[in-house]
Amino acid sequence: MAEPLYKAESYAIVGAAMEVYNELGPGFLEAVSQEAMELEMGARGMPFKRQQELYIYYKGRKLKKTYTPDFFCYDKIVVDLKALDRMTPVEYAKMKNYLKGTKFELGLLLNFGHADMLETKRIIHSRF
Repeated sequence: MAEPLYKAESYAIVGAAMEVYNELGPGFLEAVSQEAMELEMGARGMPFKRQQELYIYYKGRKLKKTYTPDFFCYDKIVVDLKALDRMTPVEYAKMKNYLKGTKFELGLLLNFGHADMLETKRIIHSRF
């Protein structure tokens, strides 16, 4: 069985998110979780960019419209934060489309709104 794509990096991101969730708990607006994640990832020395515009491509051509995820980590992982009761297939489909359009392979959805635990979802878009 193949090792998960960017295993160490994605575990580090989820670990930082778990620390934020354990400290703040559910119920805060997405902006609060974003700010706390920025502090936590910075404290852990993780490479990230907050709200960096990523180009979207159509048939090899760069579009004028861009996608701005909450975080872009390790120059290869798109991270989007949510503050929902629960994530739905709509959030998964959006991330899949963002990955397809930007040519990145791994996206992490992190939902801080779920009452019982941090909800995480790895979305993979293979170019093969």
